[in-house]
Amino acid sequence: MSNRNHEVTDCLPLLNSDGTLREPGWSRRMVQIYDRNAIKKRKTRIKEWDYYCVISNKHNIAVCFTVSDLGYLEMESVSFLDFNTATEHTQPVLAPFPMGKLNMPPSSRTGDVKVKNKSLGLEFLVGDGKRVIRCDYPSFDDGKGLKVNITLDNPDEDTMVIATPWAEDEKAFYYNQKINCMCASGRIEYDGRTYELDPETDFGGLDWGRGVWTYNNYWYWGSGSGNVNGHRFGFNIGYGFGDTKAASENVIFYDGVAHKIDDVTFNISDNFIDPWTFSSSDGRFEMDFVPIIDRNDFTSVANLIVTDQHQVFGRMTGKAILDDGTVIEIKDFLCFAEKVHNKY
Repeated sequence: MSNRNHEVTDCLPLLNSDGTLREPGWSRRMVQIYDRNAIKKRKTRIKEWDYYCVISNKHNIAVCFTVSDLGYLEMESVSFLDFNTATEHTQPVLAPFPMGKLNMPPSSRTGDVKVKNKSLGLEFLVGDGKRVIRCDYPSFDDGKGLKVNITLDNPDEDTMVIATPWAEDEKAFYYNQKINCMCASGRIEYDGRTYELDPETDFGGLDWGRGVWTYNNYWYWGSGSGNVNGHRFGFNIGYGFGDTKAASENVIFYDGVAHKIDDVTFNISDNFIDPWTFSSSDGRFEMDFVPIIDRNDFTSVANLIVTDQHQVFGRMTGKAILDDGTVIEIKDFLCFAEKVHNKY
């Protein structure tokens, strides 16, 4: 194991008194304590978000939900993806200058996120080893409408938490938790159809993030959760965001236990629908990936505010190796991987 996998175990404030990151590294639980008031940057630079993605292998569909306070911009986003027809619809709701008004919780373990406006009601509720997603979006997709009530089983198991600084700005940081392999139950109503979720085949993941970014960033991220031969298997892979000398975010999950791996490289052509491959420096994550949908979005405002996102959903085939050498082989595993460029 490389020294780029420093594991944080002490429960201390995330930031020093001068606003710098106290201990860069990764952890299995959210042990470092985030406090928005300890940040030594202007409020417009603070970014806080919760993102859920629920993939149904039973129905071959997915839904994604974002609530984010990006300082000068509030954004809620909802997506419905149908892998049977290789179609998707994403519809955001934007508002100016939230700067803390959303009251995003300082920890992923407690606290609810609730948004209600004239077009969208969206709630992320946390408690009793469960997470609940409720969404009511009547105008979604030209009035086809989306209504969701999903419960994710969230026992106290290993996750991937990372605290990352930026070399070019000592008071910029990224504090992030990825929770994989949460069994999903409940229902999704879209365009006159109702999809009942099955916790044996359908899984959700959470991307919880707080921090202050630098202005211009690229990142690569991939995530998947599913059932492999009766075992809950998942992964979180990524790189490119901040100074990751202390730790990477690459983790394999197997029956609730995290297995830390080294660097993973995304091999992508300029055409995102072409097949990808993934390879790891320690040989423990070697995958082929066949895309189904490129959920892409490009926005530029005078080239000052730019977002260029390619979140690609598809099926992965290959092998992952656990800490004890056990080889997990997966085939046609439904997941996503993305390349994103943001300037804001």
